Amino acid sequence: MLRKAGWWAADYLYAGYWQVRAMFDRTDPASFSSGTGAHIVVLPGVYETWKFMQPLVTALHERGHPVHIVDTLHRNQRPVVDMARRVEEYLDHRDLTDVILVAHSKGGLAGKVVMTGGAQTRVRSMLAIATPFGGSRYARLMLSRTLREFSPDDPSIVSLAQQLTVNERIVSIYAGFDPHIPEGSELAGARNVRLDTGGHFRILAHPRVLAELAVLAE
Repeated sequence: MLRKAGWWAADYLYAGYWQVRAMFDRTDPASFSSGTGAHIVVLPGVYETWKFMQPLVTALHERGHPVHIVDTLHRNQRPVVDMARRVEEYLDHRDLTDVILVAHSKGGLAGKVVMTGGAQTRVRSMLAIATPFGGSRYARLMLSRTLREFSPDDPSIVSLAQQLTVNERIVSIYAGFDPHIPEGSELAGARNVRLDTGGHFRILAHPRVLAELAVLAE
């Protein structure tokens, strides 16, 4: 119990720090768009801008990847299908192909919708970090419709779970203890990587994330 409490505290300290930093950071996302490696499109989680994932974005760019930011996602408060549509528009407008999606939490749900939709041929694979593929029972207690969308019996979660063919192109990486997703993030047919740690946010900085991305980018 004490170990989980420590993970929980560390997780919120991490999230709080990067949320505050994101408010004042003025980094131009276009500065990450150069590189000769595989194209990467970053999909943050609910209430997150791309700047919440900036340490990961910087690390990916330093490894030679052009990293793309979909500005129209804003703070990802719209339904998952709307979020996916904006990503598809971005891919089509820039004619990107062989793309790797790197997604956190809700971003992984939108990424899977993209992989099953009209832009599916543009996406090679997805690295999903702490994504509630089966939903979270805590969502039923939320007052916000934005958060209730993650309920296990929400039509969008149920429908997405029935889309099995793309799972083999997804790597789902998640902590052994996630305070937001008690069901975990295991996805049938995907490569599932369970980390021996706890948290929903701070695993974005876990070295295994970059290691798994390196495999996908080969």
